[in-house]
Amino acid sequence: MNIKQFRKSLQNKWLSYYADNRQWMACLRIWVNCDGHRRPSSSFILATLAVLEPQLNQILPLIVDLSSNPDRIVAALGLNFNPDEHPKLIAILKQKQVSEEVTQADTGKNGSVKMLPAASDQDLQLTPAPMDTSSELSPSKMDEACEGGRYRKQLSQ
Repeated sequence: MNIKQFRKSLQNKWLSYYADNRQWMACLRIWVNCDGHRRPSSSFILATLAVLEPQLNQILPLIVDLSSNPDRIVAALGLNFNPDEHPKLIAILKQKQVSEEVTQADTGKNGSVKMLPAASDQDLQLTPAPMDTSSELSPSKMDEACEGGRYRKQLSQ
């Protein structure tokens, strides 16, 4: 396992998660000042990343054995920063904005999704399904003869 790549992956996942959820996260009382950085609490960051990154669950027991201080673990993982001030957050937000603009361009003016035009009657050539002529009943009588399981139980009693 390459530790630098793992830290970078965790950082990207954390920033992406933060970008998606920052509106409600700003209202929670999870914010702390740690080593001069305003950021969500270490416990919140670690819990979130444990869900986002399955590999972290595998190595977290080892990390906790080395240090049970969540602030030190977050710092060791390279996540001791204010996500609002991180340059990658700006790039992620711009990318999401472009993605939303493309999605809006694909929808109609009233917000409805553009659909393909309906097929004309000439395009559709429906052929009737073959009829089972072995039955004694006509098709309309077959539909009416369907009585379900409950009716059969009453007859058998």
